[in-house]
Amino acid sequence: MSAMKEILAEAQRCIIICNACRYCEGFCAVFPAMELRRVFTDPELKYFANLCHNCRGCYYACQYAPPHEFDLNFPEVMCQLRTETYKEFAWPGCLAKFFNSNGLSVFVAALVGVLLFVFGGIWANGVEGFFKPITGDGSFYKVVPYGFMFVVFTLTFLFGIFALVKGVLNMWKITEGPAGGLRNPLDVFQALKDVFTMRYLDGNGDGCNYPNDEFSFIRRKYHHFTFYGFLACLVATGIAFIADDFLGIHAPYGFFSLPVLFGFFGGLSLCYGTAGLTYLKVVMDRRPYDEASVGMDMSFTLLLFLISLSGLLLFLFRSTSLMGLLLCVHLGLVFGLFITLPAGKFVHVAYRYTALVRNAREQREANK
Repeated sequence: MSAMKEILAEAQRCIIICNACRYCEGFCAVFPAMELRRVFTDPELKYFANLCHNCRGCYYACQYAPPHEFDLNFPEVMCQLRTETYKEFAWPGCLAKFFNSNGLSVFVAALVGVLLFVFGGIWANGVEGFFKPITGDGSFYKVVPYGFMFVVFTLTFLFGIFALVKGVLNMWKITEGPAGGLRNPLDVFQALKDVFTMRYLDGNGDGCNYPNDEFSFIRRKYHHFTFYGFLACLVATGIAFIADDFLGIHAPYGFFSLPVLFGFFGGLSLCYGTAGLTYLKVVMDRRPYDEASVGMDMSFTLLLFLISLSGLLLFLFRSTSLMGLLLCVHLGLVFGLFITLPAGKFVHVAYRYTALVRNAREQREANK
């Protein structure tokens, strides 16, 4: 029996017990979605797995959790199934194998990116030129040519987004999403609201059982800092692109410019959030958790942390001899993120949002 079939069989066993009990119906989105059904197909189980937010409240509340003879560990099996769906949804299909050892794949991609930019910068400028202060208008492009930077990051980013879109379409088809897709504005708005408020990380008002069996909002807080910090950095990049390409205002920018304000405070927020999530991952109760996903979770979080940290260091030391090195390290790490977008933990953003849109539709229709 394949890993997917074994996990689906265990998920089917767990969901039948949960549907008979229904004690956890107020904990998250999965159980209300489950209660709309009497039978559970494999496609629907895959949908549930991506709707699960791993709040783990059901594990600690469950009377059938280990050491009970039913041995029901719902968060663990949802996490295992979710990882298998990442492989199944992946586009192109050859990317699926990178989820098997994802921590190593992300590490190698980031390392290769850093080495390429560092050695490229040294080759283009010489060792002496690479480690000397470079200031003034367009100083970054004296280390790494703008044209090269633009082509590399545009191609990798567009490929990553295209692959994610194809993955979402695969998910909708494989999980047998209802006709109409993701177009209804009511469902899209509700899903966006759920995402921006981190609705399902509040444990129905009491917080998650994370990192242990006590209720806490700490995970939700760190997710907020990470999510909004990442968005702020994206806004900073977008504004810098417009300023550089359309207004002729070249980097580096002053502290009170919009790109730096968004980037600096977004970077601080991202650093704080990812550091907190990493700490929680280290100290958490590991029983309701799939150990095989450690590498994927930690590599993604640490990569975001290093990107934000290197960006902040680049801003602080951009007028020194370290500028060239810090710029190339930062660009290499960003390259590692972009190249692994469709083959790393970032995919959960796309798939969970898609599941939330479907959930919004189902709940809206159920309440008519």
